[in-house]
Amino acid sequence: MPRVIRLRLAGCGIAAAIAAVALAGCGADPAAARDDPKTAATAPGPAPAAPGRVRLARVASVGDGLFVTAAPGQANRLFVVQQSGRIRIIQRGRLLPRPFLDVSGRITSGGERGLLGLAFHPGYARNGRLFVNYTDGSGDTRVVEYRRASASRANPRSARVLLTIAQPFANHNGGHLAFGPDGYLYVGTGDGGGGGDPLNSGQRLDTLLGKLLRIDVDRRTGGRPYAIPADNPYRAGGGRPEIYSYGLRNPWRFSFDRARGDLWIGDVGQNAVEEVNFRRRGAARGVNFGWNAYEGRRSFAGAGAVRGRAPVFPVAQYGRDRGCSVTGGYAYRGARVPALRGRYVFADFCSGRVWSMRAGPRPGGLREETGRLNVRLSNVTSFGEGRNGDLYVIGNGNLYRFVR
Repeated sequence: MPRVIRLRLAGCGIAAAIAAVALAGCGADPAAARDDPKTAATAPGPAPAAPGRVRLARVASVGDGLFVTAAPGQANRLFVVQQSGRIRIIQRGRLLPRPFLDVSGRITSGGERGLLGLAFHPGYARNGRLFVNYTDGSGDTRVVEYRRASASRANPRSARVLLTIAQPFANHNGGHLAFGPDGYLYVGTGDGGGGGDPLNSGQRLDTLLGKLLRIDVDRRTGGRPYAIPADNPYRAGGGRPEIYSYGLRNPWRFSFDRARGDLWIGDVGQNAVEEVNFRRRGAARGVNFGWNAYEGRRSFAGAGAVRGRAPVFPVAQYGRDRGCSVTGGYAYRGARVPALRGRYVFADFCSGRVWSMRAGPRPGGLREETGRLNVRLSNVTSFGEGRNGDLYVIGNGNLYRFVR
């Protein structure tokens, strides 16, 4: 049985039992609606007719698993991130007993802290580089590079810290990592916690909290263990140079469409609205997603003023009648489930409801998939992609694959 943690989502007024870390994020988006009015999807309503079957096939029990991904050159393996500090390998449906990497002695785990993210370098098959995001012994965020020792083991002595971000509170740590289609590493950070973003981190450009960061891990400049991409919006000044987008509360899982390169972000709301944000490939540069001036498309009561650019509204949002914490997913481009092909799939952590919507370039056509699934999900901590485009979800302490 997975270890269960009782968690109160700070600022949300919601108590949730989870088998891993809680999710938190929120943003807003007036500009997206202006860019394309048809992308301003309403809250999930009655599902349009959908052809074909969508089911879930259980792969393995993953305990406090928070994320699943695949590594370049590892066609028959999946890697599961466990909040307690271990990365486990699933090989042909079996969870291997020996961890690929164990950082449990380096982290603070529990609540919204722990080992939160993993990204393999696009050249991993050749260079063996991987990156993790965790909260350290002081509760601060660390992004750390490791090197592969063998096909089944990372070298624990190869750790190289890239980023350390002080966390003022225990919640809203973000934690997701992903390489974009441009080859740069993107890092999602929460606003630092405390209900309502008391430090106004989301709208401030002098802090790395409440942001989507973008760094070049293949070069080093300016005394940093990484370089700043030439087209980062604040590279020349006006904000921290690592910032790519801002106005996020706590992005719980973002992803890039493997076919188009578009960016999707699931951002958990404060008390009222859960949201999904979308930007076409390359169009998230300098974008303000609105928090804490907005929660979804609503002005957030008691918030500070918008700073910099006008916010960009989400392409989908829903209220507390449908859930309490969005879990961002992926645009499905696999072959196994034709009914989902070309659709972005996401869920709610608390209610276990699953939705899909047409992916880019013009998102829309939101429909609920929950009733078509053969498994009732709860504690939906993450989605993940296989090397072949298969889509996975972690819920109920188990890893499932979407099948027909």
